[in-house]
Amino acid sequence: MGKLRITFFLAILLLTACQSSASESTATPPPVTAMKTPRPTATPIPVSSFDLDEDDLYGIEIEVWHAWFGAPAALFDLQIAEFNQENPWGIRVSAAYQGSYNMLFNAVEDVSNISNRPHIIVALSEQISVWDEQDSVNDLTPYIHDPIWGFSTAELTDFPSVFLAQDQYDDRWLGLPAQRTAHFLLYNQTWGEELGFDSPPLSFDEFEEQACAANQFMLKDEDFENDGKGGWIVDYDSTSVLAWMLGFDGGPLASDGSYKFVRPENTKALKSIKSLYDDQCAWLSTADTPYEQFAIRSALFISADMEAFSEISRTFAKVDSQDEWTIIPFPGNERSAMVVYGSSYALLETEDAEALASWLFVKWMLEPQNQAKWAKSTALFPLRISSLDELSDYEKANPQWAEAVNLISQAEIQPQLASWHRVRYLLGDGLEYIFRFDTQAGSVAAILTQMDDAAKAISE
Repeated sequence: MGKLRITFFLAILLLTACQSSASESTATPPPVTAMKTPRPTATPIPVSSFDLDEDDLYGIEIEVWHAWFGAPAALFDLQIAEFNQENPWGIRVSAAYQGSYNMLFNAVEDVSNISNRPHIIVALSEQISVWDEQDSVNDLTPYIHDPIWGFSTAELTDFPSVFLAQDQYDDRWLGLPAQRTAHFLLYNQTWGEELGFDSPPLSFDEFEEQACAANQFMLKDEDFENDGKGGWIVDYDSTSVLAWMLGFDGGPLASDGSYKFVRPENTKALKSIKSLYDDQCAWLSTADTPYEQFAIRSALFISADMEAFSEISRTFAKVDSQDEWTIIPFPGNERSAMVVYGSSYALLETEDAEALASWLFVKWMLEPQNQAKWAKSTALFPLRISSLDELSDYEKANPQWAEAVNLISQAEIQPQLASWHRVRYLLGDGLEYIFRFDTQAGSVAAILTQMDDAAKAISE
């Protein structure tokens, strides 16, 4: 009996061990945490900030006022016809020539009923600022950044920032560039090398040295009538005077944004120019343009806008000159300066659908292929960097134009004040007074004081 009980207990132990082993081998393994694959996030569908659709644009008629004439006006008419034919919304654009920018400004001012005003104006930035003060201008910021109708980031960065800056005011965008040009100093490089200089001047001291060397060359011949020639032909253009001031680290504005011409830097700039004349290293010309004097070596330097480059090249060919000439910014004390300026597109206040239709036309005009056509026709800056892809042949045929394009990164803008459309004339008038009345260099500060008084009177 005892033996049987022991056997029984051994059987129970073996059975328990087997069950325990079976239990361990068949036990449910601990749960494994699965790596969940995230569901793909749907790309958000862009939504316009304007409560308009394409049907709202159909058949809208838009009027543009501008001051272009000649080749720009002819090209503008052709591009309007192309837009009218090709745009998918059936928008119809028409243009009206207003004679000049001043006439355009007065025409807009004379329209008492806002509904009779054009939808788009192509005007100077300072003129657009005046209309903005009258609450007549559409802020373009919503249009530019609209996800449906606006520019992408890549498209916006395709514009040189200095071309856009003229019409940007804090968080508002009053216009977009229609044309941009600049005033340059032109230099006869071949003659300069013969005078012993291996490069154009980078500072005013170098500019003075080379201009005076050209005058000294004139003094060596037997022609007494050219004794005062050879250097720089004095230029009264307001943009030229502004560039001289900026090159001497001056300018027309005080730190608070008000006009202040009486500054040591401005005084030094104009004194330096007048001293150049007093030393016979600069001279006054009575010709309509200085281009021929430049081509026949009566002047080592002249000043000109970039749209004159083609005519200057033709003048060199006309007088059978093989000299090479180049362009440079206006040299100052520690740096050089050049100022870009020109007209801009602005949208006047109107119905929402008409404003959007106007915007679509402006945006189309600024497309790279259209800008390439403008550059070829007007000889001005292309407003889109990518337009240069279509302008390689034009660059080769117009080397001074290509040099101007390469200087865009150095460009500066004019003061962003509505009153600038009147005050800017003071710069040219002030410099002309100094030369026409042979004002002594020591009296320059008095002229600048008068300019300050005049600026205050016409800007209030």
